[in-house]
Amino acid sequence: MSEPEGEETVLGYEQARDQLIEVVRDLEAGGLSLEESLALWEKGERLAKLCEQHLEGARERIEAALATVEDAPDTESTEEADGSSGGRSS
Repeated sequence: MSEPEGEETVLGYEQARDQLIEVVRDLEAGGLSLEESLALWEKGERLAKLCEQHLEGARERIEAALATVEDAPDTESTEEADGSSGGRSS
């Protein structure tokens, strides 16, 4: 359980989340000294912050992708409005 602090920053979201779950379980189980509990709490805080950063990054990527989709011209609707639907004439 004793990992260097910097090692947590290279974790992916799933790894950080899984470690955070383990930290919470260990804290809830009790039986730790005050120092051990504080160290685990601090690790949990770092892991939670890392998870939030990953989620914020994902949220920004989704918003950027949605913005490009919303900004793209809808060619199908434009063709139908212009009456150029592939050469059909009445």
